[in-house]
Amino acid sequence: MAIVKKYPSEVVSVENKIDNIYTVTFKSLAGHYKYAPGQFLHLALDEVDPSAGWPESRCFSMQSAPGGETTAITYAAKGTFTQRMASELKPGKTVTLKLPYGELFTDDFNREKVVFIAGGTGITPYLSLFCHSSFADYVNPILYLGVRNQTLNIYKNEIEQAKAINPGLSVHIICEDTDGRLNIERIAKEYGSHSVYFISGPPVMIKSFKTYLAENGIDEASIKTDDWE
Repeated sequence: MAIVKKYPSEVVSVENKIDNIYTVTFKSLAGHYKYAPGQFLHLALDEVDPSAGWPESRCFSMQSAPGGETTAITYAAKGTFTQRMASELKPGKTVTLKLPYGELFTDDFNREKVVFIAGGTGITPYLSLFCHSSFADYVNPILYLGVRNQTLNIYKNEIEQAKAINPGLSVHIICEDTDGRLNIERIAKEYGSHSVYFISGPPVMIKSFKTYLAENGIDEASIKTDDWE
């Protein structure tokens, strides 16, 4: 099990390509971040006082491949905490990150038939794998990314990087305004009961997709979800 560590960190950059969606890159002020692809962190905005315990925080998937002094997250400014993030996180701001958590890709599973299903920013934990050298070990992986419209597909550069690491990657971008929503029934029929399915996205989507797969012959061990929220 990975050792969880607190990293004082500085905000390097903040991107706001579309309304209410922010990508923040942090630089560790205490050595390289240590985590595995698919893991997540706790972000605290307030100063950490060891005598007072860990302050209010939120969990976010790390979308950068591990191994460097920087890591990035993407979030939607919806609730009180994330709206505060949108207001306070500026280049030069210092925060504390606590990581790593999660075991999304560390379990043993067949890497020859893997289907990655993501709704919107749910793709972020996959990106930390897709842009890591270990992604080359997957045989002809498939990605289904659902977005409301094409302008919300802000991960084109990372997907191209993933294709360079693993040319066998098959990518399906499903735009709700033109293609409808992600259809788990159609995906399951195409890839069958011998595939491993990863699901990441809104909690309602994760629950419904997981339930459908479990009720239609997919072994529980072959359904892996990023649902720590």
